[in-house]
Amino acid sequence: MLRKLFKFHGGVKPQTNKAPSTTAPIAPVPLPDRLVIPLHQAVGGHPRPLVQPGDRVLKGQRIGGADGSLSSAVHASTSGIVRDVAPALMPHTSGLTTLSVIIEPDGEGRWAELDKLNYRSTPPDELRDFLRDAGVVGLGGAVFPSYAKLKPGKEGHLKTLVINGAECEPFITCDDLLMRERAGDMLKGIVAMRHMLHAEEVLIGIEDNKPEAIAAVQAAIAASGEAGIEAVAIPTRYPAGGAKQLIRVLTGIEVPHGRRSTDFGVQCFNVGTAYSIFEALELGRPLVSRIVTVAGNVAQPRNYEVLIGTPMDHLVRLAGPRADTDRYIMGGPMMGVRMPAFDVPVVKATNCVLVGSPALFPPPPPEMPCIRCGECAKACPADLAPFEMYWFSRSKNFGKAQEYHLFDCIECGCCSFVCPSHIPLVDYFRFSKSEIWAREREKDAADTARDRFEFKNLRQEREKQEKAEKLAAKAAATREKVAAGDAATPAAAGAAAAPAKPTGDDAKRALIEAAMEKARQQKAQAAPKNTEVAAPEIQAEIAAIDARRESAAKATEATPPAPGA
Repeated sequence: MLRKLFKFHGGVKPQTNKAPSTTAPIAPVPLPDRLVIPLHQAVGGHPRPLVQPGDRVLKGQRIGGADGSLSSAVHASTSGIVRDVAPALMPHTSGLTTLSVIIEPDGEGRWAELDKLNYRSTPPDELRDFLRDAGVVGLGGAVFPSYAKLKPGKEGHLKTLVINGAECEPFITCDDLLMRERAGDMLKGIVAMRHMLHAEEVLIGIEDNKPEAIAAVQAAIAASGEAGIEAVAIPTRYPAGGAKQLIRVLTGIEVPHGRRSTDFGVQCFNVGTAYSIFEALELGRPLVSRIVTVAGNVAQPRNYEVLIGTPMDHLVRLAGPRADTDRYIMGGPMMGVRMPAFDVPVVKATNCVLVGSPALFPPPPPEMPCIRCGECAKACPADLAPFEMYWFSRSKNFGKAQEYHLFDCIECGCCSFVCPSHIPLVDYFRFSKSEIWAREREKDAADTARDRFEFKNLRQEREKQEKAEKLAAKAAATREKVAAGDAATPAAAGAAAAPAKPTGDDAKRALIEAAMEKARQQKAQAAPKNTEVAAPEIQAEIAAIDARRESAAKATEATPPAPGA
């Protein structure tokens, strides 16, 4: 019984150019003189370095630890000596650097001690942690940490596990050769994924231009005896390998923007990811190598098993690059990005090294004005209006571009491919996205600075208020003491009986009088103490002095003033 298939909107049919790289089996790559292994190779946080220059490492040893809630570990691709941990040119068109571990191989290829897990008897959370520490990420291009996707969602189970073997972009054949040569091991990884996700069925989507791969996978399914797993041939149409497009073709489900496929009971993984999960669980091997297609302007296009960190020019030399080579493209001609140098390293996201030349990829025709023909909208697999997004991106009206769902664009290049005006639409959309992200980062930084400033002001105000409250409490205590002392005197009692004076001057005068009265009381209390403790002869002397003072004062009063005084 044939499975019913569905169509997705848009898409194109470029020339595939796949046959030349599928005539020979997957080949190993000799060890290079050095491996440059970037620590940040996947979506999420930057792994922290676990080694230092001079350390001796073994193949499969962790050199970068997963950091944060979304991160993946990085491992040494072979045994050798760590020569440096420093920024190195990353395989990205920006030409920026990233922190990398530079290893000089010793040629022995000795493995570190490997741990294996029985996925059937291990709790799912332990399995996910194990895959995180094994560095397993999506090998279809998104390099999203696989452990984070291996969760069944709110329902606790999935209806359909979709395995992506479409490999729709021209020139790339690494998944095709993997399915042809290692279908049985790949299937073991799929079964483990199905166990973790509690999926009812598994659908392996393979484009119908790969008959050998379809036959190999179907034979592996039959040999395994696993029920509920089916290899489905789908029509060849780019970009049928997009996750949402493949889910649509196989299940009829359209996953809207802002929603996850697990909300609809579906999850999608690449065939290369399934094979790496098999290696991690069954063999204990972390992700230290991957299959890479070398195609384009070379004498012998082929697929190679490449250690992560191998310089691309070391790999390309095996395929015989032609003399007019002028660029390397990581990926295919539709979504690939030009490399800033020939010796950038192969990373987990490298599924193809496309060798370019002016003859193979001639300069594009000059960009002409948009004629609003709508061909880009017809070809867009995300059902967008690229011509509208183009106008707003070009005028830097990013808010309006977002209103036309800019971030739903998967940058597949279909719109640029069909544009009669030769407008590089995807470049405009990438520019708009990067500008929006940059402004969001600036806004977040400004919000954080404002929050810090407001918190500082709040803290200072609180400290001032607390200080004022302490001073007020101290002043109130002092007033209570003064009032208590005044109440004990006859003058204070009389003042209490008198009517209160409401004016401020009277209140100040009352406080002054109270203070003077209190001083007189203290003096009166101190005088008897002095007379009590003084000796009799001292008391007699004091009395004589007081008598002389009184007689002198009387004499002064009796003497008449001098004339003219």
